[in-house]
Amino acid sequence: MTAVASNVAAVQAPAVFQAFLDHLVVERGAAENTMRSYRRDLARYAEHLAALGIGDLAAVAERDVVAFVVGLREGSTERPPLAAISVARTLAAVRGLHRFAHREGTVPVDVAREVHPPAAPRRLPKALPLYRVEQLIEACEGPEPAGLRDRALLELLYSTGARISEAIGLDVDDIDADGRTVLLAGKGGKQRIVPVGRPALAALQAYRVRARPALAQRGRGTPALFLNARGARLSRQSAWNALRDAAERAGVTEPVSPHTLRHCFATHLLEGGADIRVVQELLGHASVATTQVYTLVTVDSLREVYALSHPRALG
Repeated sequence: MTAVASNVAAVQAPAVFQAFLDHLVVERGAAENTMRSYRRDLARYAEHLAALGIGDLAAVAERDVVAFVVGLREGSTERPPLAAISVARTLAAVRGLHRFAHREGTVPVDVAREVHPPAAPRRLPKALPLYRVEQLIEACEGPEPAGLRDRALLELLYSTGARISEAIGLDVDDIDADGRTVLLAGKGGKQRIVPVGRPALAALQAYRVRARPALAQRGRGTPALFLNARGARLSRQSAWNALRDAAERAGVTEPVSPHTLRHCFATHLLEGGADIRVVQELLGHASVATTQVYTLVTVDSLREVYALSHPRALG
């Protein structure tokens, strides 16, 4: 008897479990680590069905699958609760089993089709206060030409909310100094025009006049705006290093990441009264729901100010 079948003695369909596992190996080429996880997850599911007194996979109802998911999330005296990501992985195995059984004609209905894993806790983006952003940018005053390039890069990231990939993908002609805009190529190749503030334009002009020509001489000629020491387009890793080095020089102890200045851009705009749909367009989000996570950050800020300022906030 297989490892799964030994755990599903009370279920009359151990062959379906094993057939599904064989399918994963033969048809899908699943790796051994993947198979080990699937065997463990399906064994736990089989125990759940046996505890419900269900002896045939065809007798499983959607509510039984939902109860299994709830049990995973809440835990029991024998097992601790699973994190949302672990529940999602386990449910993927169960949904795969039912989908396979339905396709093979073993069960009349795929009862797990509409059962979805619990949403993972939403991690709020971390935004630095304005004075910290200014410290980051000022810390880029290093030796030319790298110092001028890094300052222009960080100014641009904060001024436009561009992703790191969008910033390093810029060509010289994508900057419209007269119109004070930049043409960004976002996800899926979707382009958007975003305004650029005067400090960022000044930093870009200083870089293009005093630093970029020296960097370009070391390369073979490229339209890229931001260049590395060899005259080629700046990489994502190099851009991240510039931000990290600036944070170290500025003594910024808060965690920083390639998305830090994008988070700051969105949060500071909303705190300043910008409409969320305008921020959505500036960030290049396909859905306003993606942008709404920043409103949670600003609500937390408002709550803190309220608690410290209102005479009866703590009453």
